Amino acid sequence: METSHPIRLVICDDHQIVIDGLRRLLEDVAWVQVVGTATGNEELMALLEHGPADLVILDLNMPGLPGSSVMQKVKGRWPGLRVIILTMETSAAMVRHMMQMGAEGYLAKTCGREELLHAIQQVHGGGKHVPGPGTADLARAADSVIGGRLDALSGREREVLAGLAEGLSNKEIGERLYISHRTVDTHRTNLMRKLGVHNLAELVRIAIAEGMVR
Repeated sequence: METSHPIRLVICDDHQIVIDGLRRLLEDVAWVQVVGTATGNEELMALLEHGPADLVILDLNMPGLPGSSVMQKVKGRWPGLRVIILTMETSAAMVRHMMQMGAEGYLAKTCGREELLHAIQQVHGGGKHVPGPGTADLARAADSVIGGRLDALSGREREVLAGLAEGLSNKEIGERLYISHRTVDTHRTNLMRKLGVHNLAELVRIAIAEGMVR
């Protein structure tokens, strides 16, 4: 695989033996550079604050804040950072849930080196990866959830969503659309409800993924 620079990877797992094992699997891969490791939420956030990364491999089950919440914090702060969930939990329901929450990849801790490398390559390239023979079906299912919700948006809601993705304030969006900032705030609340998200970062991520940014 040829890239302009190695894929900058961060590994977060509360078991040092897992971190060491992953590093060993990747140490001779020229197109991957492990730029840091963390054993918990706070350590991960501090690490990402102080150095650029392209992708995070994140343990789903860690003490304290669950992996899903950690991922939301990461996505909220760095919407463009891609995340692969690493776990022993491989039920289809959990895979779909985490993909719908914003993960780009999902790996079982029982996976081999070949699948690990494929997942990193696939996710860094803009695709999705989930384990097992149903990979393509599950990825499409995760995408279709958002796609179906977008179909339910009104034209005005789409305009507001595009404005939010551009980084405009409620006042600026209101001036663009000739509506009050309070009306924009109402649309924003409705967008979160319809798309099943809880903060602005998640709305922006969806808008970017759907090519709605001007």
